[in-house]
Amino acid sequence: MLFENVAVHSLAAVEAPNCLTSDEISDRLAPTMDRLGIRKNLLEELSGIGERRVWDEGTQPSDAATLAAEKVLDESGVDRKDIGIIINTSVSRDFLEPSTACIVHGNLGLAAECVNFDVGNACLAFLNGMDIAARMIERGEIGYALIVNGETSGPITESTISRLLQPEITEMEFRSEFASLTLGSGAAAMVMSRADLAPEGHTYRGSITRAATEFSHLCRGNMDKMVTDTKTLLTEGLKLATGTFGVARKAMGWVAEELDQFIIHQISKVHTEAIVQLLGLDPTRVQRIYPNFGNIGPASVPIALAKAVELGRVKRGDRIALLGIGSGLNCSMAEVVW
Repeated sequence: MLFENVAVHSLAAVEAPNCLTSDEISDRLAPTMDRLGIRKNLLEELSGIGERRVWDEGTQPSDAATLAAEKVLDESGVDRKDIGIIINTSVSRDFLEPSTACIVHGNLGLAAECVNFDVGNACLAFLNGMDIAARMIERGEIGYALIVNGETSGPITESTISRLLQPEITEMEFRSEFASLTLGSGAAAMVMSRADLAPEGHTYRGSITRAATEFSHLCRGNMDKMVTDTKTLLTEGLKLATGTFGVARKAMGWVAEELDQFIIHQISKVHTEAIVQLLGLDPTRVQRIYPNFGNIGPASVPIALAKAVELGRVKRGDRIALLGIGSGLNCSMAEVVW
């Protein structure tokens, strides 16, 4: 859907305070990797991820999301009583119920009239949250929306390492949980609003989405375990991304050479370089954060965008393509004019 009166008002990212390197993970897994004949540097060599961030023990997804929300509200100057909806998009959750959104709503002291709920759609949820908020803003239902995300990878990383150290683990089982070791932590938040409420804001043009749900079995996870068919997921994910990019060309008039920055969901070196090559993107216009942050799930796209802005890679008026993909499979592509 394309919009005429929606803007990205403000964006904020928060880094988790602790660093966990791929070498540290490999050292801890050395007994199993030696037994199975897996080379020590395989994790960093294949993923391109040298390190990822993790929160202090006990930090909940709602704590992380609240940190990012407080930061973006401070920077935006928007009065929290004017927020009409808060959407949490985290894969990580405090509980099955209540929603993480309602915990963050309470932490922020938002108004009773402010609608709050979670959107769960794997790594694509932040882009979905932006789209839901944009539709409500365009229809005039609300003036401001807050989208938040807090990912806490520490618990699944630790449980995966413990499981992979068990003496009965086979090479197939080891490789099926390999992707869990690429996950990282972080938080992001975005205020969206009517364009007339944000004269210094950034135009949100709209998005398109396509699905290939026949591949919903390729990556399945819960709070402490994720099993992935990485090879097939890469193959089918690239097919879906190619098709979605073709639709975006028609719907939003995209010409790759005319787009100034590409913010891609960061999974690994293999995925990022493959999509750059397949879609014919200029690699110098792609912000890469996976080497230092790993795969931060739905927080990946907003954190990569915030980093690009922080580094001065984005200028006023630049056309920015947001390219997201998530297990399921689902793919969304959106455009922001900065």
